[in-house]
Amino acid sequence: MPSIKRLCRFFLLGPVLALFAGCNMVVMSPSGDIAMQQRDLIIWSVILMLIIIVPVIFLTLLFAWRYRASANRSDYDPEWHHSTVLELIIWSAPLLIIIALGAMTWVSTHRLDPYRPIERIAPDRPVAADVQPLEVQVVAMNWKWLFLYPEQGIATVNELAAPVDRPIQFKITSDAIMNSFFIPALAGQVYAMSGMQTQLHAVINQEGVYEGFSGNYSGAGFSHMRFNFRGMSESDFDRWVESVRGNDDAMTRESYLVLSQPSARDSVRYFGQLQEGLFDAVVNRCVEPNRMCMRDMMAIDAQGGMGIPGLDNLTWLDADTMARLGIENIPLRAYVGGMCTAADVGFGLPQVSASAAAAASPVTPIPARL
Repeated sequence: MPSIKRLCRFFLLGPVLALFAGCNMVVMSPSGDIAMQQRDLIIWSVILMLIIIVPVIFLTLLFAWRYRASANRSDYDPEWHHSTVLELIIWSAPLLIIIALGAMTWVSTHRLDPYRPIERIAPDRPVAADVQPLEVQVVAMNWKWLFLYPEQGIATVNELAAPVDRPIQFKITSDAIMNSFFIPALAGQVYAMSGMQTQLHAVINQEGVYEGFSGNYSGAGFSHMRFNFRGMSESDFDRWVESVRGNDDAMTRESYLVLSQPSARDSVRYFGQLQEGLFDAVVNRCVEPNRMCMRDMMAIDAQGGMGIPGLDNLTWLDADTMARLGIENIPLRAYVGGMCTAADVGFGLPQVSASAAAAASPVTPIPARL
């Protein structure tokens, strides 16, 4: 028969152990050098703080027991109020720890800057001078991830792959809502914002399949905005690239507009071809054929703007193009057109005036905010 004491231990520790059984400690046991350095920073920060926390907790319990009302100690001094030695210990210890934490944080902040190219792939293993990083362009969409490989000329949805021990340069943006790109085994999270490009430099050191997701709430499909990150050998990565290239689908501006429509639980998709300049168009908010790029608009604003003539320069996708792409039922979005009438290479369509587009489309347009 189990004793009452053992039963109490089971009922007290059982639920706690059950909770920890479902924990994934990937942050504390990562597979990439950047994430390992971030883990070490967490561990040392906790150790330094415990130097204060543990003695304080111990002394609090000790004083409560030592000077309890029933102790009847002969050395009790109710008039005691000051000790220079205690003051020095109480203030110098936290001050030294703050200095240590500050110095460690300062060095780590610069060394682990996500915009800074990595200088090593592992401890005592610097990056070779002739090694070029793998460039991956990341687009956060509603509610899926699009990965563009400009060097390989391919694109994927909800699957990312990279060779081990090769530096990776991520260029990150968002199609609409702000998100965060996070692969705990690889590195810390970096925000993805519309109209902006953030960066992350990292390296994966072990082969395997790791989970990636968005760490920033972005709407109804947020909880399913996950993808697999595959760390592969160089030869396996080359074979993976060739298998993706064998797919007949192409990631063009047209297919991007179709893909950008909100959807959740999307399966993995491969695109064997990638239209050049697509990521730049996404960052500058000009994937549509007749939309002025944000960089051009800012350049005009920097020169003083267009004044009154620029107020009427609004346009949107015409009804025929929307029907061809299968997005004719979405609300129209007005935007600023280009300041010239040159046709766009991606679509081959001229600019359409706002009044003509409104007359041709059965959908009520969303009024532009000027």
